[in-house]
Amino acid sequence: MKRIVPAPLSSDAFAAFGDVIELGDQAFEINAGLCDRHHDLANVDIIDGRAGISLFEAEPRALPYTFDLVERHPKGSQAFIPMSMTSFLVIVAPDENGTPSTPLAFLTRPGQGVNFYRNTWHGVLTPLQSPGLFAVIDRIGDDTNLEEHIFETQYVVDSPG
Repeated sequence: MKRIVPAPLSSDAFAAFGDVIELGDQAFEINAGLCDRHHDLANVDIIDGRAGISLFEAEPRALPYTFDLVERHPKGSQAFIPMSMTSFLVIVAPDENGTPSTPLAFLTRPGQGVNFYRNTWHGVLTPLQSPGLFAVIDRIGDDTNLEEHIFETQYVVDSPG
């Protein structure tokens, strides 16, 4: 097994893989000043289909977390937005000639979501606390938009320092 220590999720560290969805400094007031709109936080990128919003109920996991599977979606980006103020684990892997290379792991802060760029290798939805309920924005279409890869060696994501 190979071990990974997760890093805190930040826009800079995650930039090669997608967008971090979180409250920022660029909000503007709407609804007679009673609401701040944090506008256009992620690029939804869809080919040959349409964007859809789904709800996922994922079973919470614990650290250390062992995995050997990553996936990617060649025809659309995929956003994971938690429906509760809990953290979750984000696993990504750079592409190396069509296969994933060494994975990286990130821990979100409560209130952060992610949008994986189209064709980005990433782990499955991995909440660390209940309820594990997420809004997922991704491509809806009639054809396959999922490619999976199983590593020969398992990886273990340890608890951070």
